[in-house]
This record gives sequence, structure tokens and C-alpha cells, in this order.
Amino acid sequence: MKLLYSDILPLGMEDGQTSIIDCFHEQIADCDGADIAVGYVSRAALEELDMLAAEHGLRHISLTMGMYYVEGMPESTYRTALAINEKWRSAGIGEIRVVRAFKYHGKVYVFHKDGDVKSAILGSANLGAIKLEAGNRRQYETACLTTDPAECCEMLGLIRRLQDNRCSANIADIADMPLIREINTSLTGVDTVDQVPQAEVSIYERHKTGVSFVLPIKVPAFAERHMDDGKHYTKSNLNVCYAAPRSARKSRDWYETQFTVNKSITLLPGYPEKNVTFYVVTDDGYTFRAHTTSDGNKQFSAVGDELILGRWIKGRLAAAGLVTPVNDTQLDRDRRGMITKEMLDAYGCNQLVLTKTDQKMEDEDGSLLDVWFLSFESSHEAEEDGE
Repeated sequence: MKLLYSDILPLGMEDGQTSIIDCFHEQIADCDGADIAVGYVSRAALEELDMLAAEHGLRHISLTMGMYYVEGMPESTYRTALAINEKWRSAGIGEIRVVRAFKYHGKVYVFHKDGDVKSAILGSANLGAIKLEAGNRRQYETACLTTDPAECCEMLGLIRRLQDNRCSANIADIADMPLIREINTSLTGVDTVDQVPQAEVSIYERHKTGVSFVLPIKVPAFAERHMDDGKHYTKSNLNVCYAAPRSARKSRDWYETQFTVNKSITLLPGYPEKNVTFYVVTDDGYTFRAHTTSDGNKQFSAVGDELILGRWIKGRLAAAGLVTPVNDTQLDRDRRGMITKEMLDAYGCNQLVLTKTDQKMEDEDGSLLDVWFLSFESSHEAEEDGE
């Protein structure tokens, strides 16, 4: 047995000692398969493990996660795990499983080579230890490396029992995985946007009236991202940033949106009047001034900043790990930053619901403005709310 350490001052590494992260990289570089069972993971660690499996040509890789089915899993980490699981299953090399029968908090790593168990690491380190980030850089862990065949086989036996269907399931087969929505930081620091405590959001929600409008989000399917006839992406609500730049020297901002509402909705009784400012309170705790503008009252937007609505919607998709913000939309020739129907389906929301409340909010000049509740929902949720 060999003791492994974290390298954190003032308890730094001494001569002859080995860090957990270095030992892990040494073992995975000298194996052709690995079985891992931990309590928690991180998105960065999942990506690192996938990269190492490909880099070293692993023929088998299995990861079992033990705490998330009971406690809930951060959404972006879940999306990353789903994608890597699909990649491994398609390649026939392994899978990612989730313990469902109980909370498993152990941390065991078993490495194979040429059909035999080669080594194992047992200790306090979750998978995040293989990819240091701000959140775990000052977290001290210890572990042990063993090459004893009996000990390694006993640890592998534990993992194999965890992999049994009585204990766990493949992550793609779990329909009721509890997810933790991650905070959308895209609106942080925007002068015209304020945050509202969740308790106050609940109050506004309870004061909703029967005046409500469903605003479908228009985006292309994944296969339509490269159709440039102007009907598929330049006119879609969230992807106007991919239209021709307003200036030859500057691309449109990725967060730019032009949320166009169909005439069949804008003509309904009670729809907000053109150019009349009101406040919106969002379902995730933001408030900003909004209005409807343009011919036929068709544009719904925040007042004074055309990026705010995009920061709110796209920021939530980015926080969920479904898309990465693009720095220069004109250089995004593969349109990886384009919002698609598949992304909205994965997030579980494909429309906005704008509902008037019976509340007022004071504007900067002291006038009282109507408050509308704005939520990002699925069509199924909207149907249930209307029942």
C-alpha cells in the first residue's frame, strides 16, 4: 500500500510522496480499462476522464455515481454525463451509471491491464480530484494505492455489485433523475436588471391574474442550422445574432434576440399595449422593465437593452450545459452556438408565458408600473397551468 496526498500548502508534498492526481494519471496511462465508483463528480472531471480514456485508448471504462439520485444532480454536469455515456456506449467501451437504491459515498478506482486487475486507489477523493478547479483546489484529500491482487479484486467486486441493476441504472435509462437548476450568471452586473428573492417571486406568482399569453420560441432543428435562406435562423427568435452584422467590423452579440410575437397573439384582449413600459418578474428571480414595440406590436423586449432577454433565456441554456456562449458569431461557422429545437427539448422548455399580475412596481420616476410574471416553460406545463 502507498499513501497518496494532496499538494496544498502549508501541508505541501515532501520528497518521495505522490499526489492523488499524479497517481491517477500514471495508473490510467498504464492500463486498458478502469472501473470507478464515487459519490460525486464535476463537469470538468467528466470531460477530463473522457479525454484520458480516448488519449490512452481504453477498451473499457465504467463510472458509477452514488449520491445524485437522492440529492439531485447539477444540470450541466448531468448533461455532460449523458453525452459521455452515449459516446462510450456507442463505442462499446463502457457506460455511466447512477446508484438508486441508497446513497453511495465511497471512492474507489480500479485499473485493468491485459485482462487482469492491475491496481486500485481507495480514499476520500471524488472524481473532481482528477481535474483541479477553484472549488476543490484548497480541499485536502488522502488516498491509498494498492497493487495487491486480493485487495484490488475485492474493490472490483464491490464496484461490480454496485453496477448490478438492483443497485444502479444507466444514466440514460433514469427518467426521474432529480436535477438542480444552475444559476444563470449572464445577467449579473447588468445595471437595468435586479434580482428578486425567491420568496418574493412566489408572492408575485400567487398574484397572477387570468390574463396570460403563451409566446412560442421559434428556433430551427439541428439539421437546419446551415440553411441560409433567411427562413430558418435569421428570423428565429433566439438566433438573430447569426444574421448579417450591422457593421463590417463587428459581429452581432451572441445574446442578441428579436423576440417576434405572432399577430394572432398580439391582437388578443389584454396583450400589453405598444410602447407602454411594464416590469417583468421572472420565474428564476430577475426583474427588469419591458415593453412591446414595432409594427403590429410584434416585438417583445427589455427596455433599453436588446441583450437582456437573450441573456435570460440563452444564459439558462448555457448554465444547463446545453450550449456555450460564442465570442464572435461570424466565426462560428459550424454554428455550435445556435439554439435548436433539440436544445429546448433537452432543457424541457420551449416557450415563454407572460402573465399579468395584480401588482404594481415603482419606476425610477416614481410612477407605478404594472408587473407581469414571465416564465420559461414547456408546452406541457402551460397546458397544466391552464387546466
